[in-house]
Amino acid sequence: MPRLDAAAPASSIESAEADLLHRRIRDWFAASARDLPWRRPECDAWGILVSEFMLQQTPVVRVLPVWEQWMQRWPRPADLAADSAGEAVRAWGRLGYPRRALRLHAAATAIVERHGGQVPDDLGSLLELPGVGTYTAAAVASFAFGLPETVVDTNVRRVHARLVTGAALPAPALTAAEMRLAQELMPAIGSKEWNAGAMELGALVCTARAPRCDACPVLDRCAWVAAGRPEPHYVPKGQAWAGTDRQVRGAMMAVLREAESSVPREVLLGSIDLAALPAAYHKPLRALRALPAGDEQLGRALDGLLADGLAVTAGSGISLPG
Repeated sequence: MPRLDAAAPASSIESAEADLLHRRIRDWFAASARDLPWRRPECDAWGILVSEFMLQQTPVVRVLPVWEQWMQRWPRPADLAADSAGEAVRAWGRLGYPRRALRLHAAATAIVERHGGQVPDDLGSLLELPGVGTYTAAAVASFAFGLPETVVDTNVRRVHARLVTGAALPAPALTAAEMRLAQELMPAIGSKEWNAGAMELGALVCTARAPRCDACPVLDRCAWVAAGRPEPHYVPKGQAWAGTDRQVRGAMMAVLREAESSVPREVLLGSIDLAALPAAYHKPLRALRALPAGDEQLGRALDGLLADGLAVTAGSGISLPG
């Protein structure tokens, strides 16, 4: 979860108004929510934990096929823990931020070793799992176990900002005032549905760039609309990708995922002719070599993968972790 900045607007809300918001958003969610497999009654806490790892900074449409393949292969924490970390990274595919795969593998191992293979059902134990921060622990506690934990992601923050404070966007980083507001808005009953409903409203209706206000169940209660839809007080900065070390690292990971054995370091650094290499390397290597990356960036990207544990030295080559 982002750091909490103290300076930000805070707003109190009357109990009757909060009750109205709760009822409308939960009713809207019941009628309009997407049918996602990790929301279905048959999905257990492990499936929800996997989804929360995968959904970090990644759209649902990209997560769905990977989550389904993952759950078929590793339906329980013990199944993943019994396999190698490298296989977890390989199965992560092109979801991005592959360190999440390493952390999820470590979390599965901890669940087996500390909790008998069952995802723990209390916030404190969830927070002790590798790779599980405040947001993920609260989300699993709420969505898997129905605990009254406050779940605050970017979508929820945007809904709260517009609905209650009248701002077009939430603060650039999560603030203490935003957390206080989220806690004020938490209902005594039905917190799971409220958390999921506010999140879904932000994802589908109260979007950052083109909000569908005509479809909003609380349009007449929205402080931002009442204020005339003022412009944001800052311009969000997109995260660069083209030409970055992250792009080069991702291209190198694609080569390692395709390889059936260790890959010579020189292959990843571009000093071996493509024609001399196994056919399995050709497609991902063409993509890697098409990048405008010089020797220094290639070396830095590879060293970063090794330092992060996403790749290991295997003999004279490089491979995914064992």
